[in-house]
Amino acid sequence: MTNFMRNSNGKTSAAIAATQDLWRKYKGDSDSCARDALIQQYAHLVKITAGRVVTSLPPNIERDDLVGAGLVGLIKAVDQFDTNRQVKFETYAIALIRGAILEMLREQDWVPRSIRERVKNLERTYLQLEMKLGRPASEDEVANALGVDIDDLHRMLADTGRATLVSLDDVIVGVDGNERIHLVDVIDDEFASPLSETEAKEMRRTLGVAIERLPDREKLVVSLYYFEGLTFKEIGKVLAVSESRVYQLHTQAVLRLRGYLNRDVALFH
Repeated sequence: MTNFMRNSNGKTSAAIAATQDLWRKYKGDSDSCARDALIQQYAHLVKITAGRVVTSLPPNIERDDLVGAGLVGLIKAVDQFDTNRQVKFETYAIALIRGAILEMLREQDWVPRSIRERVKNLERTYLQLEMKLGRPASEDEVANALGVDIDDLHRMLADTGRATLVSLDDVIVGVDGNERIHLVDVIDDEFASPLSETEAKEMRRTLGVAIERLPDREKLVVSLYYFEGLTFKEIGKVLAVSESRVYQLHTQAVLRLRGYLNRDVALFH
């Protein structure tokens, strides 16, 4: 009977035990068959993540390209995962899968210059207003600063989010003036040196402080999307707003965070 009891994720105790046995065989006995089985078992994370990273693709990139890049991230996650740490494999794997997909897209450099300039302008506007006001600017204040009405601002946020990689996973932090670290680079790595681990902890702390500065609804969207794994549609039900409105709030939150971390990291120390 106990073999059919389910945990909060819907997995039976038998399935959990089988997965744990695969990890033991791979990490303990270097069993390549167990490694292949783990990759196969978690392959669904690649398609799910690829579908969430970007909503539309340019003609020169196929969805299969995203899946292929994501698979590389999944294999890296399986190989590097430390089963002794109190971290869910799914959480660790999704971060590396996203990172691999985003890196592939960055290398393709498919975002038009006009879109890049729009993102920079939005980041700059959010940051300048916050520095002037001493708090996150409201949408009305941002719209006024840009010389547009609120509907135009919403359209700008939606278009920007669909056309470029506006994702928390693509937030980058300047280090020592030149070096830049992506969010995925601060995920725990069992092979990291003590110095690297210290730097990663500081980056996580800085990101945490930046997230705390967000308006409440944007902070909630970030938490539900990145840390709880909810879709925009599901978050919309939680907030009692439309899916497109959640998309706008997400884009706005990430633009604020990119502005915080890229332009004024010292603000958070």
